[in-house]
Amino acid sequence: MEFLYKPWPWYVAGPIIGLCVPALLLLGNKQLGVSSTLRQICAGCFPANIPFLRYEWKKDTWNLFFVSGILLGGFIGGYFFANPMPTGISENTVSLLKEQGITDIRGLLPSQVFNWPSLLSWKGFLMMVGGGFMVGFGTRYARGCTSGHGIVGLSALQWPSLVATVSFFLGGILFSHFVLPYILAL
Repeated sequence: MEFLYKPWPWYVAGPIIGLCVPALLLLGNKQLGVSSTLRQICAGCFPANIPFLRYEWKKDTWNLFFVSGILLGGFIGGYFFANPMPTGISENTVSLLKEQGITDIRGLLPSQVFNWPSLLSWKGFLMMVGGGFMVGFGTRYARGCTSGHGIVGLSALQWPSLVATVSFFLGGILFSHFVLPYILAL
C-alpha cells in the first residue's frame, strides 16, 4: 500500500490518464473536459437571463458528476494519501525565486505571494484576480483548457489543439521570464 502515498511515475500516471479519453468515448460517447462546467452550472442557475447560457445544459449533467468526483477525489487523496515527502524543487528554480525576492519555498505555493494579506495589495490583486480572469478568458477564447486540448484534442490529432497547447506553454514561459519578475518587484 506504500505506492498510494508516493507520487506515481509519469509512465504509470500518464497512460492511466490517456486511457480515460478512449474509455469515455467508447463507454458513453463523451469527451473529457472540465472548462465548460462553470457555464453549465451558470446555465442551470440563470437559464433565461443571459443569451450565452441558453443551451441544452441538461444533456451534459454527467459532467457535473465528473467534476464532483474530481473535487472529492482530490480531497480524499490530499487528506488520506498526502505525500509525506517535502516538495522537490530544483536548485536552479530556488535560485531564480530568490533573485525575485521569494525566499520561503516550503510547500506548493510560496507563502510570500499566496496569502490573504497579499491579496489586498496591488501585486496580489494583479496576480490572483487578474491572473484568474486571464485564465478564464483564455480558456473560453481557446475553446478549452490546457488539459482538454493537451489530452483530448491531441489524442484526436486535432490541429487547433496542437496550436492551443503550444500557445499555452509558450505563453507560460514568456510570462514567467518577462512579466512575472516585474510584477514581483512591485
